[in-house]
Amino acid sequence: MPQSDPDSVAREALRLIGPDPQNWVPDLDGIDHNVVVVGGGQSGSAFAFALRRAGIGKVSVIDAAAGVAESGVWLTSARMHKLRTPKSLPGPELGLAGLGFQAWYEARYGAAAYDALDRILRFDWAAYLDWYRRVTGVAVRYATRLVRIEPAGEHLRLHLKQGGRITVETARKLVLATGFAGSGGAVIPDALRDLPKHIHAHTSERIDFRSLRGRSVAVIGSAASAFDAAAVALEAGARDVHLYARRETLASLPVIRIRGYPGAYDNYGALPDALRWQQAIRFREAGSTPPPDAISRAVAFPNFHLHLGAPWQAVRLEGGRPVAVTPQGEFGFDFAIAGTGYAVDLGAQTELRDFADEILLWRDRFTPRDQDKDETLAAYPYLGSGHEYLEREPGRAPFLKNIHVFNPAAFVSFGLPVGDVPSFKRDIPAVVARISRDLFLADLAAHEARINGPIADDFAAELYARAVWRPPEHVAAE
Repeated sequence: MPQSDPDSVAREALRLIGPDPQNWVPDLDGIDHNVVVVGGGQSGSAFAFALRRAGIGKVSVIDAAAGVAESGVWLTSARMHKLRTPKSLPGPELGLAGLGFQAWYEARYGAAAYDALDRILRFDWAAYLDWYRRVTGVAVRYATRLVRIEPAGEHLRLHLKQGGRITVETARKLVLATGFAGSGGAVIPDALRDLPKHIHAHTSERIDFRSLRGRSVAVIGSAASAFDAAAVALEAGARDVHLYARRETLASLPVIRIRGYPGAYDNYGALPDALRWQQAIRFREAGSTPPPDAISRAVAFPNFHLHLGAPWQAVRLEGGRPVAVTPQGEFGFDFAIAGTGYAVDLGAQTELRDFADEILLWRDRFTPRDQDKDETLAAYPYLGSGHEYLEREPGRAPFLKNIHVFNPAAFVSFGLPVGDVPSFKRDIPAVVARISRDLFLADLAAHEARINGPIADDFAAELYARAVWRPPEHVAAE
């Protein structure tokens, strides 16, 4: 049984912290926004709320999606039944329990129902985020795509595509809360590149699984998204699904569980470069292992076939039908789904192309031992403590400090994918604090004038005049 109305729980949480601080950032001529947050999903929404609570006004959140149902991954490309992360992790509520998932869920379904949850259902998480945006008053400008960032002195000119036309707005700070696809796009295997597009897709895309009924489906990759796609295809009536993994086993190599080790996770950005690199190498070698329920969901179908140690070497068309060539033999299929993850290639991001070669990368800052070289990791940006881009050559691109990265491109610098729920508690306050500091120091003259200005009288001297002690007249005469 529901215990209360979720909205009333949220209102009470917001009442107890008091009204939002007034915007303390001075207006500047020619500046439309103090901060623009790119991405209106869970990360962007949390940033908008956190910035407002820090007294930073004129914040705008934009999203390329047509509307809330298209924003983020939860109702589009995510296909798991349940989130991968524990239900108890702090999320967008940023320390306000009344805005958290548990408060929302218990208000709707009761505490016993929450206790019975092992992990959060995907559709419940999407509904919670919708509610969070509404009760916190986070407004998102949908159908607005950032296509170019143009440096302009102390600010940024943002070229936005809206309704088929380009407009330009100015901002002092930019937060890239753009998810997995925000730093280079999906990885498409070479074997698929020359195939007609109608017979293959990446897991990040919308896929009409109903059209796969009665067809043979090939899935490339062995991470969670690959198993999710395989299961959905089988549930939609695919004749058979063959999943091809490069690895010889799905078992993960042992790695330090950074997320469950607060001392390491909270201070990860302060670790020496060599140690951060070593951890990135270890996670890369371990690979992304699907959770047991994702494997079980696919394995439950007798027409699911798992190929281990079977990377695709080539694909050819035979009688108009594609045939995959693997070390295990050749296999024909009707449709292929690539669950092959995402690249980090800053030059591939349209909005960064004008200055991608000015951004400091790990390869520019750190030289690993020969046995630890990794060109994929070397292409990640080497970020500052506020998740900001740094210059390859000091003085050439000072505007980079105003672009803050809150997506998985921060992996090597800060450990594990940034933008997932576990990173909210640590990283959002840190980025907001840096934005606040930078804006304050940039306008220090104006703030000094306010700080050193005349002190207003809170009351007149008459309030206490009658109580001022004076010596008796005869004592004074002596």
